[in-house]
Amino acid sequence: MKILFVASEGLPFSKTGGLADVIEALPKALVAAGHEVAVVLPRYRKTPANASIVSTLTVPVGATLRSPAILEGTRANGVRHFFVDDPEYFDRDHLYGPGGADYPDNAERFAEFARASVELARQVWKPDVFHCHDWQGALLPVLLRTLYADDPQLRDVPVVLTIHNMGYHGLFPAETMSRIGLPQSLFDLNGLEFYGQVNFLKGGLLFADYLTTVSRKYAQEIQTAEYGHGLEGVVQSRADRLTGILNGVDYTVWDPEHDKLIAANYSAKDLSGKHKCKKDLLQQFHLPAGNLERPLVGIVSRFADQKGFDLLEEIADELMEEELVIVALGAGEAAHERKLRELARRYPARMALKIAYDNTLAHKIEAGADLFLMPSRYEPCGLNQIYSLRYGTVPVVRATGGLDDTIQAYDAHTGQGTGFKFQEYSGGALLEALRQALAVHEDKPAWRRLQISGMAKDYSWGAAAIEYGRLYDTARKTRIRMAVGASN
Repeated sequence: MKILFVASEGLPFSKTGGLADVIEALPKALVAAGHEVAVVLPRYRKTPANASIVSTLTVPVGATLRSPAILEGTRANGVRHFFVDDPEYFDRDHLYGPGGADYPDNAERFAEFARASVELARQVWKPDVFHCHDWQGALLPVLLRTLYADDPQLRDVPVVLTIHNMGYHGLFPAETMSRIGLPQSLFDLNGLEFYGQVNFLKGGLLFADYLTTVSRKYAQEIQTAEYGHGLEGVVQSRADRLTGILNGVDYTVWDPEHDKLIAANYSAKDLSGKHKCKKDLLQQFHLPAGNLERPLVGIVSRFADQKGFDLLEEIADELMEEELVIVALGAGEAAHERKLRELARRYPARMALKIAYDNTLAHKIEAGADLFLMPSRYEPCGLNQIYSLRYGTVPVVRATGGLDDTIQAYDAHTGQGTGFKFQEYSGGALLEALRQALAVHEDKPAWRRLQISGMAKDYSWGAAAIEYGRLYDTARKTRIRMAVGASN
């Protein structure tokens, strides 16, 4: 089967979050399962590409005709890569906007991207299934079922839309409809209208053939008012077309036994290298070597409300009274960056921070930390807690979404479990979970059992690729039945 992935970011070319990891790993796993896969991405600044496949497309964006090119990138792990090349839209300092904000023309940028992706499928690489991702790709099924509804090449091609994070909708003013060239008839309750604004994600939820999200728990959560972000009714109306498929991880990249980015390799059979990685991590963050015997807590995250940084800030002073050290890597909302900088300034020997996206340092944190903290308000899947399991770095997480699906809470009576979880979204609950983890860390045999239990878990992409393959097949058969029914 030929599958065309349509996404706004993907490794090894571009990344701001976990979506990029998925767009690298899932296509590779699908190729290994026997499918033919291509990925189309925007060509951002410094993205390498080869010769043009289509030197000029004519793409209407509202009243304007734009002329992006389609370039081909390197074939990686059997996956073909295409890029929509429009320097005015995509050759910028940031993918979506500076400091967590949006560029004011993001609607036009990703409308063009969706239209160019459709034209790529018409002119260059016709798929059996489109697989779109998040609000930036959600306009494609809208286009396909409206402006391209009578196109004989594509009208029977199904679309699967994956929601990686329900909190990001692609919300724009009402006049956006004319700015991106969508018919005004789509601006209503059964279309893209959302409290007087245009909602790209809502359009995708309504017009895609099938919906997926990235864990079983999150598929349930987004149908509730607490986690649906105002779209829970739309998701409930498509519940028969929604499934949760847990993200995997790529163990050829994330495995301490073979990781070339860390100070020393190690395995469940021989954990001695982890101590060297901890020493190296302290040096990377310029923390005193005297911290080597203290529990080291790692954080790799976007600094956003969703990720629970308000809880961390709430208990910061109490937390720093504990016998621990914290290193944090990431970037995000200015308020959280400022508060974390202040915390590092006040506790320079016990707290260190780097504001950046740094893949090498992320690997070093996974390898060198004793604990990994993810106190998320909500977490569709999460990848770092899965990486942490493999690296013998014990996760402390809130029991939501994929965090709940992947982490088994430690039971002091049986010694079973892979990490520590808390339910209530409060600083007190987070502090209690951390204190439980610190207490178990004092019991070296119990801690080693906990590490080894986590390292034995297998969340590779193979199982997810099989599930997606079945869903693609179902989507194709459903679309064929619809076409047959329409012709009778």
